[in-house]
Amino acid sequence: MGNALRFLYGECCSKPTTGGGAAGGGGNWVNQHVHHGVSTSTDNAGVSALARDIRQFELTSQVPEGLSKHVVSSKKAQSNWYTKLSEAWAQTKPPPKSPQEVSKLVISTLKNHKKADVEGLLSFYGLPLSQSAVEVTTGPAPPVANGAKYELNTLPVDEKAVADGDTVTVYVSTLTPREAACVPQAVQVAAVERAKARAQRNYTKADALHKQIIDAGYRMLNIHNEEILARKYRIRLRGIDAPESSMPYGKEAKEELIRLVVGKSLKVLIFDEDRYGRCVGDIYCNGVFIQERMLKKGLVWHYGAYDKRPELEKWEKDARDKRIGLWASANPEKPWEWRKNRREQR
Repeated sequence: MGNALRFLYGECCSKPTTGGGAAGGGGNWVNQHVHHGVSTSTDNAGVSALARDIRQFELTSQVPEGLSKHVVSSKKAQSNWYTKLSEAWAQTKPPPKSPQEVSKLVISTLKNHKKADVEGLLSFYGLPLSQSAVEVTTGPAPPVANGAKYELNTLPVDEKAVADGDTVTVYVSTLTPREAACVPQAVQVAAVERAKARAQRNYTKADALHKQIIDAGYRMLNIHNEEILARKYRIRLRGIDAPESSMPYGKEAKEELIRLVVGKSLKVLIFDEDRYGRCVGDIYCNGVFIQERMLKKGLVWHYGAYDKRPELEKWEKDARDKRIGLWASANPEKPWEWRKNRREQR
């Protein structure tokens, strides 16, 4: 074990001449290169520091000074972590070298410990947090069906997320490879600090940090008693146009979309972005194509000016012929014409 750590330490960088005492100087040294979890030096600084601190722990049974400021558990618990990390590092062949490899080792070794402790330990060494420690494949993205740009797999949808019959806000876990690769460092740091604040019952600070996360387009969601950092997407259902809320069948369209998607995880194929910053896409829920269901129930129009798919045109025609939903009226007002008339009246 000692030889492996000495080799890794030598690979990453040389020992500094300033800072750090005999016992656990890793934290002091890392802080010369890392400020609040954001690396300002080489990517391997944290890797080398952790390797050195594990080696130092094997010799002295001392954990690094300053670590307690980043975690919530006692020094006795911290000693337990370093014992486990020492054993895990010794068993890993070849030994981890990159920040991502070391972060994954820490997460898997300490997976049964408090989340605030694990994330605090990673932050202390400037290593990637759990969201960015997920394996991210390189090379071109896998092909997506029907020519879509990319695919989203959402967390369960909240009822308040449905704005009307053709717009819904969804959240995607940042533990997925696509999202893990682009979480801003400031958001990761805020998530770690919030977890520590909640563990210390400092809810005022936790709420302030959550606001920072929300303002950046993310949110902490409680899913099955586990807090998950998720990214927000506003989805405009492609190829359909629902009546506005104050129009006939506007309320019914929204209620039907709520019934179809709330509490469920969705597959969303994204094709474009509209002028309001919404992602334009097709939504599937448990194999059901949501736009098809809305059209067949006569609750939305086929938006033919922007979508030429013949199947959508047919589903609207079938509902119109059967006088289902809004087609019970002989001449229902088109939502795009309704919006245009309201703009001209201003």
